[in-house]
Amino acid sequence: MSVLELRDVRYTYQTQYQKVEALKGITHSFEEGLLHAIVGKSGSGKTTLLSLMAGLDLPTSGQVLCEGVPTDQMKLEQYRREKAAVIYQSFRLFPLLTVAENVMYPMELRGMKARQAKERAAALVERVGLPAEALDRYPTMLSGGEQQRVAIARALGMDTKILLADEPTGNLDTANGENIFSILQNLAHENCYCVVLVTHNPELAERADRVLELRDGLAVHERG
Repeated sequence: MSVLELRDVRYTYQTQYQKVEALKGITHSFEEGLLHAIVGKSGSGKTTLLSLMAGLDLPTSGQVLCEGVPTDQMKLEQYRREKAAVIYQSFRLFPLLTVAENVMYPMELRGMKARQAKERAAALVERVGLPAEALDRYPTMLSGGEQQRVAIARALGMDTKILLADEPTGNLDTANGENIFSILQNLAHENCYCVVLVTHNPELAERADRVLELRDGLAVHERG
């Protein structure tokens, strides 16, 4: 079932010197239970498109729909909190919070009691393959691959069915990148998440269930 849909999405922004048409009419759908990849060279519009899907901004024209409702008819803050979780290349963990506290953060924002949030954080950390002792560590005490696992656990704590991953393997070596990809793939196939992966890695994209290729703000190829 299509959980996220793009209908003729266009996005234009103004720089100091010129108007830039970053997206030029993208129409595409994303389904639960599948790992989707968005590929393209730098400047093709991948990150802009992902930011619109994440509710960080609205299209200049066209619509992004979540479960049939356009994001321009929602409160974007609520959409970001309840519908779409983002996993970043740079992890974006809070350095002064422990692993447990980082994962608990979105749960507590939604009003979950601390004890329940801590129990759930422990379960999510285990789910992404980290040992229990990692819960009391700080991000700087972890490797890049471990930090990305924490970022995924935190995203899962948001209880959304849409996971948007912006180059999640970009700062990792091959082995850790493979592990992160496998986690995301399993979340799609085994837990029915809609996982959207922006990547420069053609080998990872080739293993996605569906691929959307962008070039100069246009969709030039779709597979799956």
